[in-house]
Amino acid sequence: MRYSLIALAAGLAAASTAPALAQDTAAAAPAAPAATTYPATPAGAAQYVAAVEADFAKSSIEVNRANWINYTYINEDTDALSAKANGDFTEKQVSYATQAARYAGVAGLDPDVARKLGILRQNIVMPAPSTPGAAAELSDIGTRMSSAYGKGKGTLDGKPINGSDIEAEMGNVNHTPGEYAEMWTSWHDNVGKPLKADYVKQVEIANKGAKELGYADVGAMWRSGYDMTPEQFAAETERLWQEVKPLYLALHTYVRRKLNEKYGDAVQAKTGPIRADLLGNMWAQEWGNIYPLVAPAGAGDVGYDIGDLLTAQNKTPIDMVKAGEGFYSSLGFQPLPDTFWTRSMITKPADREVICHASAWDIDNMDDIRIKMCTKVNADDFVTIHHELGHNYYQRAYKNQSYLYQNGANDGFHEAIGDFIALSITPQYLVQIGLLDKAKVPSADKDIGLLLRQAMDKVAFLPFGLLIDRYRWGIFDGSIQPADYNKAWTKMRMDYQGIVPPSARPDDAFDAGAKYHIPGNTPYTRYFLARILQFQFYQAACKQAGWKGPLHRCSFYGDKKVGENLNKMLEMGQSKPWPDALKVFTGSPKISAKPMLDYFAPLQKWLDAQNKGQTAGW
Repeated sequence: MRYSLIALAAGLAAASTAPALAQDTAAAAPAAPAATTYPATPAGAAQYVAAVEADFAKSSIEVNRANWINYTYINEDTDALSAKANGDFTEKQVSYATQAARYAGVAGLDPDVARKLGILRQNIVMPAPSTPGAAAELSDIGTRMSSAYGKGKGTLDGKPINGSDIEAEMGNVNHTPGEYAEMWTSWHDNVGKPLKADYVKQVEIANKGAKELGYADVGAMWRSGYDMTPEQFAAETERLWQEVKPLYLALHTYVRRKLNEKYGDAVQAKTGPIRADLLGNMWAQEWGNIYPLVAPAGAGDVGYDIGDLLTAQNKTPIDMVKAGEGFYSSLGFQPLPDTFWTRSMITKPADREVICHASAWDIDNMDDIRIKMCTKVNADDFVTIHHELGHNYYQRAYKNQSYLYQNGANDGFHEAIGDFIALSITPQYLVQIGLLDKAKVPSADKDIGLLLRQAMDKVAFLPFGLLIDRYRWGIFDGSIQPADYNKAWTKMRMDYQGIVPPSARPDDAFDAGAKYHIPGNTPYTRYFLARILQFQFYQAACKQAGWKGPLHRCSFYGDKKVGENLNKMLEMGQSKPWPDALKVFTGSPKISAKPMLDYFAPLQKWLDAQNKGQTAGW
């Protein structure tokens, strides 16, 4: 998928992913005219930007297709083709970004041209320097790490198990603590550790590229793409974290006690951090899979499980995607194109290696939109489908923008669209689409259960969503050295999440590399922003739909007015600063955590009562 100037693959939080930028200086694709072809005047700058956009629009299609083939059919040949295509494209990006700086001091620039010049400089994830051979080396490293991750395996009972299957097993509440520890340890050892040397070298090369573009390091470059200074952006995300931190601490305290009751002091202590492998997810980023272990007495059984409902009606993965499409159609969006159904990868092929991490793709910057998933018939993937389609509908909404504006208002927006749609997967919505019997809609006394189950994913994710980039910012600026990669990672997860590995980890491990977005080089703060933004979007949509009940029970399914207002924001793409886009749909230009806190207010009150006498924190 293309969210910025590179082919990006989006995943849930889940999450989105980005293939590493690769380069090949030996056989670069033809470039657009150099900046020196155009005078350093307002008119010359406009001509230069127009030439670059025309070149990018054409060459991006080639790299998108090469990456699609590589991600859905991993072998040595597709690795090479992907590296070559990414290399050619990234070489353009770096060259054009450097040339764009030539116009930075030109007086009287058209505001639109000035904005596009800024985008050219800021939207590169892993820039290569101009040093001979550096681009090709960065290319090889990126493709090698991405493919190695896609082929990665852990073990269960001593037997190999692939990435999508081990993720599912980590969420199975019937395993023993020893089995969880085996899966967690084997995955981190087998997948993360082998990537460390390549990652260290990649950071070294990319930092040199960032400096050539005028940034202190790669992390500073990433933080520059939010219509504010890097320092302002770091402060803004910290402000949001401090607003939601009390809610996370309350959830952590409650879940820790429940796990202690389940496993005993020898496995999970009553106080301190939580053992990472017991939280139902390989990275402890979302805890919803262990909801049955922590459900409140009397109110915990909400009366249905989406996965069970799907299975009972013999729904297939295709049916699940059709349901997701139906939600967007109910808001007035046009159906997905026929090519979506013939070109998407909805289930895992049995005959080859693929990258299963869910993602949404825009191949031609117009209508060739697709998803790539190894879909299983369960609740998680039902939600993920609604999320991934959000990317596709966003892509199609801004397709008439010029190339450099074909992107989300900021990268958090792109993640938040599908997430806030998925918040509307309420009992009422399930009844409306015929998945849940109206008589089985949970009563108001089940609301705490509904909210807790939602918080186990939405709230539990917040510190993880923040720390991934803060960890990499430290690597990029040199405050975290290679010898301390794992020590720093373990400490940061303790500091932010309050979790620890199931056993002591060796200093030479690279546990962060066992999370796709690290070797895949996807900036991750977007997911933290999306967790906040989705509730702001959701509350705005519910108000527009005239919803009067509790916020967490709102469904705006079928409301054409909401769809019309949403499309006004989506079609803007990145053509205006993100506060302007935010205001179009929500009425406010400021990101606020208040809607999220409003949504979970009944749960916060209940958690505080449950935690009375407990030691919060770690």
